[in-house]
Amino acid sequence: MSKKVVVGMSGGVDSSVAAYLLKEQGYEVIGVTMQIWQEETSSVQEENGGCCGLSAVEDARRVAERLGIRYYVMNFREEFQNNVIDYFVNEYRNGRTPNPCIACNRYVKWESLLRRSLEIGADYIATGHYARVTRLPNGRYALKRSVTAAKDQTYALYSLTQDQLKHTLMPVGEYEKEEVRKIAEDTGLPVAHKPDSQEICFVPDHDYASFIERETGKEIQTGNFVDVQGNVIGPHKGITHYTIGQRKGLGIALGRPVFVTEIRPETGEVVLGENEELFSTTLRANALNFMSVPELDGEVRASAKIRYNHRGDDCVLRMVDRETVEVVFDRPQRAATPGQAVVFYEGDCVLGGGTIIK
Repeated sequence: MSKKVVVGMSGGVDSSVAAYLLKEQGYEVIGVTMQIWQEETSSVQEENGGCCGLSAVEDARRVAERLGIRYYVMNFREEFQNNVIDYFVNEYRNGRTPNPCIACNRYVKWESLLRRSLEIGADYIATGHYARVTRLPNGRYALKRSVTAAKDQTYALYSLTQDQLKHTLMPVGEYEKEEVRKIAEDTGLPVAHKPDSQEICFVPDHDYASFIERETGKEIQTGNFVDVQGNVIGPHKGITHYTIGQRKGLGIALGRPVFVTEIRPETGEVVLGENEELFSTTLRANALNFMSVPELDGEVRASAKIRYNHRGDDCVLRMVDRETVEVVFDRPQRAATPGQAVVFYEGDCVLGGGTIIK
């Protein structure tokens, strides 16, 4: 009997080709799109678009019909609200810069979808992510960078657990993006030339502050810009408008370029400083998840990325306590941002990662 796999279909070319490849490999493939929007009206879902809007459902359904596979829409609104939207809002209100895609991957696309898929008798779930699942000589499962470095998505998947990885297939990680589009084209998939989704799906206009006001029903408190010494240099619109390293859109003119170097939620202050003040060699992170090893043993040499599009740099890792790791880079890094992920690599494999706290 063939193994059964549930493919999370976003209506995009990558997940569509993932479904095709797995069917070609002999799996019994079931397509699922996760309905996450809180609003009921189709017009609102259509406007939101992104990876899970109404158009995504229609595109995924057309692909499933083309491939001749079963297809369902599953409601994950509650999980998305609790684990992604509420987290996103709370992080910004506490002066941190969240990564909602990582939370969505961990708690919605994997934890919730995997649980439901296993309940209906599936052996695996699969996605169109550019990453590869590998089993190491020590018996542990880890993510390996995708064949196409420019599209590699392992950074956003570092928090997956051993059990989740054990039940995960990522077939497009073995291909270049151009090859994936060519496969879609040759197979006659209707999404072969659909552009990739770029923005945070639930804030397509990038106006995070207004979204947070609508979500909480509370007006964001204004505050002061201050310098490193604490001198007030002007008013700001509220801390949810800013992130570490930001220069544009500050709404203040000091006659020279200045950058956000710190956000102080307890006082509502946003610290402005010079570009040089954004560089540091050391950061700390918690909420750790180790992948290729069960835990760190002493000091470990690795490479680390501090944001999705960071190229990564060499560093030393050491545990400060049971829940906190210190990362010391060989070279200063710019704008390590509390709330963002730091992800560690040994060669092409994900060693683990965590959330930057300072």
